Amino acid sequence: MSSTRVLSLTTTDWRSFYETQIAALEAEDIEVTTLAVPGDHRALDDEVKRRTPFDYLRYLPQVLREASTGYDIVHANYGLTAPFAFAASAIPTIDLPFVCTLWGGEYVGNRYTPVMKPFVSRADRIVVPSNVMADRIDHPCDVIPFPVDTDLFRPIPRTDAREYVGWETDKRVVLFPYAPSRYEKNYPLAKRIVDGLECDVTLRTVANQPYEDVPYYLNAADVVLITSRYESGPMTVKEAAACNVPVVSRDVGFVREVLNGIPNSYVVDSDDALRTRLASVLEADEPAAGRERIADYGLDEMGTRLRTVYDRCLAETT
Repeated sequence: MSSTRVLSLTTTDWRSFYETQIAALEAEDIEVTTLAVPGDHRALDDEVKRRTPFDYLRYLPQVLREASTGYDIVHANYGLTAPFAFAASAIPTIDLPFVCTLWGGEYVGNRYTPVMKPFVSRADRIVVPSNVMADRIDHPCDVIPFPVDTDLFRPIPRTDAREYVGWETDKRVVLFPYAPSRYEKNYPLAKRIVDGLECDVTLRTVANQPYEDVPYYLNAADVVLITSRYESGPMTVKEAAACNVPVVSRDVGFVREVLNGIPNSYVVDSDDALRTRLASVLEADEPAAGRERIADYGLDEMGTRLRTVYDRCLAETT
């Protein structure tokens, strides 16, 4: 039987969870071609670099041209690519089945939500990464959690990790694992929380580092702090848990679902509780023992479940 050929549309092909999805599909003998939106959208330390409308105008002919070269399915990753996948599915000379995976930021605090929603609703199958996200969608959807590469994200001795990333080895460090410029991640709150601690601790931020270096930054921290205003994830919570690094987080996205039952990690509902739990984790200076909990989020399971989605989509549209 010939391999299923998938044209994968995405806004950001360098995201860790997108790269693991491609690896999971290729392990299932699914041939994936990625076509990313031109330009770059990336959060830097002091600003967010954004694409222009012209970048998206240039994208449409690229998608239609590529989609006409013999694919079985077009898969939109992130809602902003849904209009382009829909175009490939609607043009009679192309007429591809259309799968859409939502990453989570589409329907919360996004000014383009009204543009995305009508096209997402036309997908033959909709995939979401968490039950929290499924509750926001008024259409049937498949819940397939983003996996964690547990070979890459593994416990590393803190001293070794700090030497690798160039941090002082004898300081207590709280890690805010994003660029401060990202509004939804709420760096000002993280800074207020850490500034209010009575102990001597350093708040560090990390963004745009090579994917293979991220486990070192996580393991170099005493604790990861998540203060996001809203989330669908974040994946950082799963990655930190796979490294047995403690996490203290607001109750956003799938954080409670992931951290439930993991010792020395906490999900809280107030700023005061964030500070209290952060102080207790720093004082305990113990690992979180979350790696076993992350075993449910594997590459093999994701690949198998996405193949099932594709097979059903093809059967339903034939």
